[in-house]
Amino acid sequence: MTQLEAFQKELETEAVTTRKMLAIVPIEKSDWAPHEKSMVLKKLAVHVAELPGWIQMVLNTSELDFSKNPYQPVEYKTATELVNYFEKCLEEGKSALLKATESQLEESWTLRDGATVYSTDSKRDVIRMSLSQIIHHRAQLGVYLRLLNIPIPGSYGPSADDMSF
Repeated sequence: MTQLEAFQKELETEAVTTRKMLAIVPIEKSDWAPHEKSMVLKKLAVHVAELPGWIQMVLNTSELDFSKNPYQPVEYKTATELVNYFEKCLEEGKSALLKATESQLEESWTLRDGATVYSTDSKRDVIRMSLSQIIHHRAQLGVYLRLLNIPIPGSYGPSADDMSF
């Protein structure tokens, strides 16, 4: 299995749980956060949904400069709209992986804000980080939902809500 094939497989596998989690985000709690330093629920959910699209961006660019591309989170009014946005970003990521070459993965990619460089890594490492970010932020989303007393789906097996005791 090539690295691109491994990324494709992982993206597909993680999409199953991500889709279930995004589908239960309560829109009426969009501005809720568990702590003053935490993202509000709406921003976190959009970030989880958009992350598969980072794969396409990484493969087709050499950097992301926040000073030239200020972050504009997508607005949504329903969980269905949020899931549809995720599906769009997922398709972009999958399509980019299908068109990519293994040699592209060795190219450098930089994350910066003007003159401040946060990181320069291989595209392989940035895609790996993007996949890890999906998992990380989806887990955060699960904690938010748990704190809001919303039953959460299992990820790598059943959740406590899936279990009969």
